[in-house]
This record gives sequence, structure tokens and C-alpha cells, in this order.
Amino acid sequence: MAYFKHDSAYIDEPCSIGDGTKIWHFCHVLAHAKIGKNCILGQNVHIANEAVIGNNVKIQNNVSVYSGTVIEDDVFLGPSCVLTNVTNPRAQVNRHALYEKTLIRRGATIGANATIVCGVTIGRYAFIAAGAVVTKEAPDYAFVKGVPGRQNGWMSRHGHRLIKPDDQGIYHCPESKLRYKETFGGVLKCLDLDEDKPLPENLQTGRKSYRDFKKS
Repeated sequence: MAYFKHDSAYIDEPCSIGDGTKIWHFCHVLAHAKIGKNCILGQNVHIANEAVIGNNVKIQNNVSVYSGTVIEDDVFLGPSCVLTNVTNPRAQVNRHALYEKTLIRRGATIGANATIVCGVTIGRYAFIAAGAVVTKEAPDYAFVKGVPGRQNGWMSRHGHRLIKPDDQGIYHCPESKLRYKETFGGVLKCLDLDEDKPLPENLQTGRKSYRDFKKS
């Protein structure tokens, strides 16, 4: 097989797992799940039937990805974050036919212990803060925090707060120098790179943490 599986992990067949993916201790991948290339599943990750996971997805420890969830490429799921698939669960009422789709789009980050209520879409490169409870759509590049989660500004593709635009209304990422601007309808767009294209190789290695940039 072209992927790595730790001896303690269980893989139910049939399922699809891409080349270069690593599945670590005590994980369980159920039948008919789809996992792309070069993903990492940390300790005690559960991937349910019919879940769809793209390429280069990083899933940290103790995360369950339920049926009805679609995760696009380059998504980061922090430790113990929670995904759901029924909005009104009851142990006595079978709602298996009522699973709601949750879509986490390319490049998004879900922080540790955050909860994503099913039926919403998390936009491309959105950043959900640790512990947030997201109950509604998050647009591309949105920074969402709190309970319930509310947008609190914008994040760059490299994970930096975009705080002060220049005189032309353009935000500059302090790490990558990529430029961003709000368009009609309060949508943020990158002026230098298409959101669906991979990062150029020279921008794929981080130079400083967010905390380091705040000090400078």
C-alpha cells in the first residue's frame, strides 16, 4: 500500500486512501470513506462512512469526521475540535437519513476544541479560533471567534490578522506580502494569487510565527 498505517489503527474496506497519507495510533477509518494524498491523521482520529477528505489535510488528535462532512484540500483541524451532522440529536430518535452536509473549504483552519455545527460552510482560508462555536456560514478569509462564533476581521492565507488597510483599502500580509482587498458584498479577495491555486514554492515555508510578527 502507498500510505502508512500504524499497527494500532483500523481501516475498514472498501475505502479510498491516497498516496503519502499517514494514519497514526488508534485511528479508525470506516468503509466508504475517502481520504486524499499526503494527509496526516493524528492519534485517535475517527473517519466515518461517506466522509470525504481532500489532499494535504492535517487532522490533529481526538477528532471525529462524521458522515456528511466534506473537507477540501489543505485544511487544518486542531486537537479535539468537534464536527456534527445532526442539529437536534436524540438517542431515541433515528435521524441517520437526515445528516446535514458540512463543507470545510480549501485552506481553512479549525482551532482546538472549536465546534462546527452541521449544515454550514467554512470558507476558503477562514480561521476559526480555539473554542469557538460556529453556527453559521464563515466567508473566505474570515477570522471567527467566540460563543456563538462571530467574525472578528480577516486572516491572510498565511494565518496573520489583517488589521489596517492602506489608503487604497488594500491589506498586506506581514509574512508573505500578498495583498488583499474587500470587494462588493464584504468579500475579501487576494489580489496576487487565485484562492484555488497552491502557494508558490518560495512561500510554503513559514519565516516567523504570528506572535513574532506582533512583537516586531
